[in-house]
Amino acid sequence: MEQKQHNPRVAMWLSLILGLGQFYNKQKAKGAFLLTVFFLELIEIVTFGIPAIQGLITLGDTPVIDHSLFLLIKGAMQLILFLVMIIVHIICMRDAKKTAEMLNQGMKVPMTAKETLQTIYENSFPYLLTIPAYLAMTFAIVFPVLVTVFIAFTNYDFRHIPPQKLLDWVGFENFVNMVGLSTFRSAFSSVLSWTFIWTLAASTLQIVLGVFTAIIANQPFIKFKRIFGVIFLLPWAVPAFISIMSFGNFFNDSIGAMNVQVLPFIEKILPFLDFGIVPWKTDPTWTKIAVVMVQGWLGFPYIYILVSGILQSIPSDLYEAAIIDGASAWQKFWKITLPMILVVAAPTFISQYTFNFNNFSIIYLFNNGGPGSVGGGAGSTDILISWIYKLTTQTSPQFSMASAVTLIISLIVISVSLITFKKFNAFDMEDR
Repeated sequence: MEQKQHNPRVAMWLSLILGLGQFYNKQKAKGAFLLTVFFLELIEIVTFGIPAIQGLITLGDTPVIDHSLFLLIKGAMQLILFLVMIIVHIICMRDAKKTAEMLNQGMKVPMTAKETLQTIYENSFPYLLTIPAYLAMTFAIVFPVLVTVFIAFTNYDFRHIPPQKLLDWVGFENFVNMVGLSTFRSAFSSVLSWTFIWTLAASTLQIVLGVFTAIIANQPFIKFKRIFGVIFLLPWAVPAFISIMSFGNFFNDSIGAMNVQVLPFIEKILPFLDFGIVPWKTDPTWTKIAVVMVQGWLGFPYIYILVSGILQSIPSDLYEAAIIDGASAWQKFWKITLPMILVVAAPTFISQYTFNFNNFSIIYLFNNGGPGSVGGGAGSTDILISWIYKLTTQTSPQFSMASAVTLIISLIVISVSLITFKKFNAFDMEDR
């Protein structure tokens, strides 16, 4: 049996040092380039990497001189660089192994620099375009998330503000305090429960309103559909900031139009009703009802537009066949309209729930998370995201606790989104 000239495993393990595997395969140009990259890695590790990791571990030794937060940030960035280096080494090891196998099979592989560049241009050009985007995403998304994770395991609060005070690693103490300390336990349970209620109520309301208005507006007997379409789009056309501030005045207890004009008008039409003065902004329950109604008003136009487009794409033959079979209006909606809407719009509906779970603007702008307080710096209508804002901006900031709450939010949103997307087969787009 003819002995193979190149051992793929040897080529692969030699590439632990970038370039050696390529030199083993007689690819001198590629090997020289990768070996240069390897030496640059060594310089980076010795010059910046090792001190950065040491700083991440200790978070500084001397107050004022050492800035714990900067050391943590530098360490997080260095860990990401290490990860990028590991990925590069794995790619080079696979390349060396694959090249050795191709040489053993008598296949042509690029040897010179010109041939290597030509091969990269012909076979890897899409990767060259996407690599910068992935690197930018890594440092724009992964890096802040990693820093937040690290801060959640420190004692970064108003008593430990760098550089006057050094930070310390405290492990899971912040998470334990969240359920152990009475102040934070009551605040966290109250805010978390209201966040779920708010998300379900507000998102469901805007989806139901959007679907209902779209179905009604698309009925054949409705005239002036374009005018109604423009009217339904008005809440979306006006900036949400302005709308929320206006609704804040609209629901004012004493001079707001809701108590002064709208409710008295309803009482005249329906004399058996007696609302009196509703404490929209001074009673937590009524404030919660108000913000849910406002979000329903602000959010339904988007659902209306989406569902209107879906309804126009449903074949009329389906409804004609249903009429022949004697189906009622409710049966047509339940068996034809709703399934067709969900097939297309289910991922968007799910995104409305995840959006409202972190809908900071309406909670903060409407009544600043109030009225009253449930402890831990949280108001009675604060959701998790607005509570985090208060934890980091109040006179006694709790940055580490805010980071811990942020991690919990992320886990909840990611878990719920993955489960629901999988439930509705939102990732199986190629089969549709």
